Amino acid sequence: MNEFEWRRQMRELQQPHAPRHDLWPAIDAALDEGLARPPVRAPRRHLLAGVAVAASLLLVAGAGWHMWFAPSTPTTSASHASWKPADPRLAGAAIELDAARLELQLALEQAPDSAALQRLLRHTERQQAQLRQLANRAS
Repeated sequence: MNEFEWRRQMRELQQPHAPRHDLWPAIDAALDEGLARPPVRAPRRHLLAGVAVAASLLLVAGAGWHMWFAPSTPTTSASHASWKPADPRLAGAAIELDAARLELQLALEQAPDSAALQRLLRHTERQQAQLRQLANRAS
């Protein structure tokens, strides 16, 4: 089969085709049959409902456990107060890092259990410490 024949067959697939026989009588008969007999309840529904309830309880218990035993959020100390290095090249970075730390702390007040926010805050504080070391070496 070459490409031209393949393309011709593809164009034929785009054309509408009529079914060999009328489908509506079979559909009507199936609907009438389905309405005449009572619905059969599958035993799997009960099993799935039980699994869903168990999973929900496990999720709630896990969240409660995490809230009860989660470490408290970091507090602001005097060492984290706004600081501006004497070197103007580092001053902009210090301002940005301080603003990021303050925004992360505000976000943690709204979502204290967010591990991602806590990681970002620790990372920002490490960056601030590195910036202070650079400023100390530069002076």
